[in-house]
Amino acid sequence: MHHDWTLDAPMLRGLETPARARLAGLVPMDVPQGAVLFRPGDSVQAFAIVISGRIEVFLTGPTGREVLLYAVEPGQSCVQTTLGLMGGGHYGAEAIAAGAARLVMVPRAMFLELMDSSAGFRHIVFAAFADRMTGMIQLLERVAFQSVECRLAALLIERAAGTGLAETTHQDLATRIGTAREVVSRRLEALARAGLVRTERGAVHILDRPALERLAASGTPAAVT
Repeated sequence: MHHDWTLDAPMLRGLETPARARLAGLVPMDVPQGAVLFRPGDSVQAFAIVISGRIEVFLTGPTGREVLLYAVEPGQSCVQTTLGLMGGGHYGAEAIAAGAARLVMVPRAMFLELMDSSAGFRHIVFAAFADRMTGMIQLLERVAFQSVECRLAALLIERAAGTGLAETTHQDLATRIGTAREVVSRRLEALARAGLVRTERGAVHILDRPALERLAASGTPAAVT
């Protein structure tokens, strides 16, 4: 018996039966880590519903520097896709599977039909869109008003979780806080001299978590230069 994948998608709870039946006829697809889902200039053809995994959306500048705009996980949406489907535009960023992911692609025609006929589907799309836009504004605020040190400290704390060890590269850290790899390397050296962290190839050890947390919350650089 064919499994109804919509039961595995929390964001579709409360959807009307006819709309759910339309979506249930679509076949989920599995994508491997590193798979590119779209690139700048591609036309928007479908609305992605992520069942499991994580899709990361990057913006690449003229110099080749990348910035992580946002990630799409179960229950979330891709703002570029939503805008493209409703406005007929093209992608301006690149989406890559951060790990193995399972998703369903809702064709443009079905997406537009459901937006017209299903109040539940419209609510799902616009609620996810609003949540994504809030995250984008918060990203802009961090990049515009928080120092590199503060953003770096916050990311290291998040990455290290309870282990005190953040397994990462300088380039990955730079991409995720919106700066250059050389800048991250210099800031990590300063944090190491101040005794807050210890660096090694592919990892950063947190030595003084309270101090790093204060730096992350301060919004301005501490005396680590």
